[in-house]
Amino acid sequence: MTSPSSPPPGPPPAASPPPQRGGPNKGLLVGIVVAVVAVVAVGAFLLGRRSGSSDSGDGTHTPLVAGGKSEGEAQVEGLPEPTTADMTVPDNAAPEAFWVDVLHPAKVRDALASNTWLRSQLSQPLGKGFVGGWAAFLGSTGEDLKGGFNGAVLDLLVGKLGNAPFRVMWFAGDARASTPAFIVPEAKESMLTAFNVLDAVARRGTLVAKTCPGGSPTSVAEGFEVKRWLVAEQTLWAGKSADRVVLARHPVAVLQGLCMESPKLEPEDGVDVEVGLYADLLGRESQLLGHVLGMGPLTRLQFGVEGDRLVGKGIAGELKEGVAHLDTAPLSEDLLKLVPEETPVLFAVQLKLPEVLNTETLKAFWESGGKGPTRTRQVAVVWTPRGDSALPQDVALVWGRQEDATSLQVLFAGGSRQVVSATVCKHVVLASSEAELSALRAACEGKKPSLLNAAGPVVAGLKEPGSVVVGVNLGRMLSGLTMDGYLSEARVGRNAPMPKTVPPEIEAARRDLESLPYLGLRGTVRGDSLVPGGFGS
Repeated sequence: MTSPSSPPPGPPPAASPPPQRGGPNKGLLVGIVVAVVAVVAVGAFLLGRRSGSSDSGDGTHTPLVAGGKSEGEAQVEGLPEPTTADMTVPDNAAPEAFWVDVLHPAKVRDALASNTWLRSQLSQPLGKGFVGGWAAFLGSTGEDLKGGFNGAVLDLLVGKLGNAPFRVMWFAGDARASTPAFIVPEAKESMLTAFNVLDAVARRGTLVAKTCPGGSPTSVAEGFEVKRWLVAEQTLWAGKSADRVVLARHPVAVLQGLCMESPKLEPEDGVDVEVGLYADLLGRESQLLGHVLGMGPLTRLQFGVEGDRLVGKGIAGELKEGVAHLDTAPLSEDLLKLVPEETPVLFAVQLKLPEVLNTETLKAFWESGGKGPTRTRQVAVVWTPRGDSALPQDVALVWGRQEDATSLQVLFAGGSRQVVSATVCKHVVLASSEAELSALRAACEGKKPSLLNAAGPVVAGLKEPGSVVVGVNLGRMLSGLTMDGYLSEARVGRNAPMPKTVPPEIEAARRDLESLPYLGLRGTVRGDSLVPGGFGS
C-alpha cells in the first residue's frame, strides 16, 4: 500500500466548495466499520514503536515493544530553514462527522502493550505495512534529532501529549479537512512543554491563520500558528492554543481542530474508548436510516478494556422525542440459522412498522410520527465490505415476516440496481447477487456454518433482547479488505488478468487477521434512549 504524500511546505491551495449534501456519501454501516477500524488504528499508533516505555501517569512504566535499532534514523543535516507564510483559510467550516475518544489512554496503552498478538505483528509484514513510513518518524530519538529530549519521538508524543484523554476527529466537507485530527483538550503544562521541545527540532515551516474557516475570529488575536514538522521524510502539522494541542496530516485539519468547540471528554463507568457518529453527515443513506429508526443526531459506540483485549460495551444514543420506531426482542433462531458464520458485518433492528405494509400506510406512518396500529418486524442487513471501489457490493436485506414479501417487491422496485429475492429460513431475502443469496441458503440448509455455530459468547449475546444489534467479525472483515486491496493494486489495468497466486506475506497477513475476535454491540430502548450492552468472542 502506498502512503499518502505530504503537502508541500508552502500555503495549501484554496479550499474547494463543500459537497452540497454536507459530507461524504456513505451509509451508517460504512461509518460503523470505519469507526471500528479507527479503534484498531489508534491502538496501533499508541503501540507501534521500536522500543521504550509508556508512562501511566503515576510514575510507573509499561514497556511497549522490545526491539532493536530503527531501520531508518532521522537526519537533521541539510534540511531547509523554517519559513513563515499566511495560510489560505477555507471559506466554509467543516462540521464534525465522527470521532474516536480514548478516555483512559494509560489503561488502553497497557492493554495493547501486553497483547501478544499485537506485539508479534509489529515484527511481521502486516505490522510493518501498517506503520509504513511512520516507523522512522516515531522511532527517531532525541539523540538522532539533536533535540533536548531522551527516548523516541513516540515516547514524547504518547508519554506527554497522549497521556491525557484525547479525541481523533474526522470532519465532513472539504476533503483536506476530512484528514483526522488528533486533539488533546485541556492540555497540561507538561504537554505544552513536550510540544515546544519537538517543535524546536522538527519545525520546517509555519502557516499563520488570521481567521477560522468560515471567517470567524480565532481565539488568539494574532491568529493561530500551524507548524510543519518534518522527521524522516514524514510531515506532521501541529498547532496549540491555551486549552488544547492538535496534530494532523494536513494544516486545514489542524486549524479545524483549533477552531472547534473544545470537546468535553467525560468517561462513563466501564467505557475506555468511545466512537461518536453524526448520522446526518455520513450521507443520505445514513440520514434515511436514522429517520427510520427514530434516532437522534448522535450515536455512540462504546468499548472497554478487559485484560489485554478491547471489548464491545454497546450502542448509546438519544431517540427522537415522541417517536417510538424501535421495539425490543432477541434475534430469532431462524435468523441466526440463516446468516453465515463468516459474515463480516451484521446489522439487525426490531422495527415497528404499520400492521399492513404498503406505500400509502408507510407514508402516513412517517408523517404521523409512528402513530397507528403497528407490528414489529425483525430486519437485518448482512454486509461484506469491499476494499476496492470497483468491486460490486455484497449485501442482503433479511426481512423477518414472510407475509410482507409482495409488499417488499413493490417497495424496492424501480431502483438503479437489480436485486434477487427468495424466501429462505422463514425470511424474505433481497440480495445484491445470486452468490450472496446462495451463501445464505447454504447456511440455512446446514451446508456451511451459520451464526448458530459461532463461539458460545457470541451466540449468547445475539440471543439477548435488544433493539439495535451490530456484529462485526473483525477477522473476516479485515482479511477480506486486505485481499481486495492487494488485488486492486496488483492489477495494472481494468482488463488485466487477476494474479494467479498471492504472495506468502499476504496470505500470512490474512491468516493473522482472521484470528481477531468478534465484536458485538447492542442498544436496548429504555424510555427515550438506548441502553448499551456488548458481547463478543
